Amino acid sequence: MANLNIDTIKNRKYDAIVIGSGISGGWSAKELCEKGLKTLVLERGRDVQHVKDYPTTNMYPWEFEHRNELPYTIKKENPIVNRCYAFHEDAAHFFVKDKEHPYVQEKPFDWIRGYQVGGKSLLWARQTQRWSDFDFDGPARDGFAVDWPIRYADLKPWYDHVERFAGIAGDKDGLPELPDGEFLPGYPLNVVEKYFKQKIESAYPGRKVISARCAHLSKPNQIHLDQGRVQCQNRTLCQRGCPFGGYFSSNSSTLPWAAKTGNLTLRPDSVVDSILYDDDKGKAIGVKVIDSNTKEEIDFYAKVIFVNAAALNTNLILLNSKSRRFPEGLGNDSGTLGKYIGFHNYSARIYGEYEGLLEYKTDGRSPAGGGYIPRFRNLHRQETDFLRGYAAGFSAWRMSNSDQSGLGLNLKESLLNPTWGNWGVGSHMMGETIPKESNYVALDVDKKDDWGIPQLRIAVDYDDNDAKMKKDYLDTMEEMFVAAGFTNIQRNESSQAPGLDIHEMGGVRMGLDPKTSMLNKWNQLHAVPNVFVTDGAAMTSTSTQNPSLTYMAFSARSVDYMVQEMKKGNLV
Repeated sequence: MANLNIDTIKNRKYDAIVIGSGISGGWSAKELCEKGLKTLVLERGRDVQHVKDYPTTNMYPWEFEHRNELPYTIKKENPIVNRCYAFHEDAAHFFVKDKEHPYVQEKPFDWIRGYQVGGKSLLWARQTQRWSDFDFDGPARDGFAVDWPIRYADLKPWYDHVERFAGIAGDKDGLPELPDGEFLPGYPLNVVEKYFKQKIESAYPGRKVISARCAHLSKPNQIHLDQGRVQCQNRTLCQRGCPFGGYFSSNSSTLPWAAKTGNLTLRPDSVVDSILYDDDKGKAIGVKVIDSNTKEEIDFYAKVIFVNAAALNTNLILLNSKSRRFPEGLGNDSGTLGKYIGFHNYSARIYGEYEGLLEYKTDGRSPAGGGYIPRFRNLHRQETDFLRGYAAGFSAWRMSNSDQSGLGLNLKESLLNPTWGNWGVGSHMMGETIPKESNYVALDVDKKDDWGIPQLRIAVDYDDNDAKMKKDYLDTMEEMFVAAGFTNIQRNESSQAPGLDIHEMGGVRMGLDPKTSMLNKWNQLHAVPNVFVTDGAAMTSTSTQNPSLTYMAFSARSVDYMVQEMKKGNLV
């Protein structure tokens, strides 16, 4: 029996284990497998294979039972996820349902999740901007959080690396606050977006309106064709899963690429309970998994572990990984684990109309979504009564109206020949929040999920800095709309809770000092060098940029460093 036990342990040993198969986990797996490491990827959700498991991707509107609307009963049963813009009949199967995976809200927080192979990489909005030194310098300069242990120069070659493979469409804009990348052709602004760009850039030096940068193959290179992906068809049905691989996802790109090496083992339906730590050896030795279907506990073993479970679940796993050495969670010598959670403030929007350029209307769809206004507040000096700043989206569309009265041929003709009105214009803010110790997650002492794992308690909220920033965004954007000649301007302050931005970050932050941070400059736990965290949990601050591209770069960079350390004998 002892020999049989040894044999089964051998079958559960790998060079590396990756927890999570989303954007960062897919990149960790790709890089590990390419470098020759036998790699196990653990995904708590079901398997989703590219194309094969996109059931709605080619459905016509009339083929949906409820014309892409969800029944009232489903909306009522899912008050949290129902607030997400993409939770409709065509993509609901990719979202976690509220009752299936509960959590405790000390303060209102909308935790939007996708538990399946590929995670939220099937659902993300695909906006991709690099960080700059304005962002990495921020905490040290402005006196919040802790200093980042890296700067833009450390990450630049890895931004280059992941952009070439993933495929990022964008223009070379020459902005120090938003570095240019290895771009495919950008998606052009439409005529009113270009008009707004001209008006704002001439009236407000230092403010820019650029084409939004996005992870779409506007014109694929050979590396993308080698992945089996082809040009984006501009369908803007991305949340269904793209059969063309036109946008970047783990399912269409990194995971199949990793599988081609022969070094990948993918195990869906594997709920990670904790990371196993050997007190005698002084290192992590594996991962405890609970099979989501059978509830069987299984231990897997590896030399190195990459934690890519998405920010809050990564915090949960580390908090639940307790040992004699780490009674408060793996690597938590600093006492900062689960604290200093940040997010992006999306709680303000503004709309208007433009009565000019009526000889034009939009034709076709842009997966980029229109324009992007990089942060301009407090860049070179502190100029407001709040710290940091905000970026903003901007888009314009021609409004139309169809007469829906009548029957038969008359109704058909009315629908096919809408009456065109003014242009509609709109903007939303993406404000940087200040990570605070009072914004935290913790394990609930009483409530557990269906797999016996403590539920996560979430206590995250807005603060006075957020309120001041939101007012400035609305006042400033209204002024810019007036300057551009827009009319019927309407300000909108939503009551959405944190979390609906789906950009939660922090809790396992990077830093220079092990006394005040969890990770070093290589995304490596200070106290457990064979464990790396390269998803949103690692973020020291949030900046104003969409964060996924930075997670990808972190993952590739950390794997490269880890392999070098392994070759030196420093990780055995």
